[in-house]
Amino acid sequence: MNTNTTENHFLSKGGKGIDIKGKLIVGTTQLAVALIIAILFIILGIIVYQGRDKFSWEFISSFPTDGMTKGGIFPALIGTFILVIVMSIAAVPFGTITAIYLTEYAKENSKIATAVRFSIRTLAVVPSIIFGLFGLGFFIQFVGSGADTVFNGGQLRWGQPNLLWASLTMSLLTLPVIIVSVEEALKTIPRELREASLALGATKWQTIKKVVFPGSISGIMTGTILAVSRGAGEVAPILFTGAAYYLATLPGSLSDQFMNLGYHIYIMSTQSSDVEKTMPIQFATTLVLLLLTLSLNLVAVVIRSRIRRKAK
Repeated sequence: MNTNTTENHFLSKGGKGIDIKGKLIVGTTQLAVALIIAILFIILGIIVYQGRDKFSWEFISSFPTDGMTKGGIFPALIGTFILVIVMSIAAVPFGTITAIYLTEYAKENSKIATAVRFSIRTLAVVPSIIFGLFGLGFFIQFVGSGADTVFNGGQLRWGQPNLLWASLTMSLLTLPVIIVSVEEALKTIPRELREASLALGATKWQTIKKVVFPGSISGIMTGTILAVSRGAGEVAPILFTGAAYYLATLPGSLSDQFMNLGYHIYIMSTQSSDVEKTMPIQFATTLVLLLLTLSLNLVAVVIRSRIRRKAK
């Protein structure tokens, strides 16, 4: 009897100890979540508060003037939008095809697949400024200059920084994110569905097209959203490949230079003749960049939701 009483006593103490540890862990995680949310709202609050006076339709729709201390950011807004669209067009299909190969065609012990995955992991950790230098050396000095020599008789058009080279450089930067997201989405499709499709007489490609691809479209859109979010705010890769300090006109073709919101913020905060005077413009431009990124992400989320509903 005494032995049972002692065991119950120790069990009771152990249970209380476990309960206290559990509450401590839950409280710590909740505090971490609250801290992250608080930091996010503090950053957004500062940006909105500091840029509220300058933010207006005129600011969005007009060109900068007077040493960029007055006017708006319309060229930078349009340049960023086109950059993101061209980047997505270049990166998403290529990343999706690569993920399909790694998941559906490559064998588990394939040396090619191993090399591709190693390359993806390497690209994911390469500093963004390296992509800019690569774009300068490969796209501009090699591909662009070669194209000018062959097609333009040596006249300079593609062998200089422009919107196309900046977009392709940015697509390389975001490619690992897309490949990993799509590959993980493809792996969520049950193997039984593939085997059932093949058993009914479908080819490998028909199975991918009709069974695997529709089921993983949400993962593809997720990769697109992540790519847009990163590509819209990156500055280093486009410093050497296409971004301009100031342009009085909008880009008329992919061979033109362009203004960019992220680069515009950098210039205003470091190269302006009066940094304090341009401070409201910096915050208002940051607010526009956030709104543009959120808008593009929202469009992608809506498209993903509609595709999911149709699939169901």
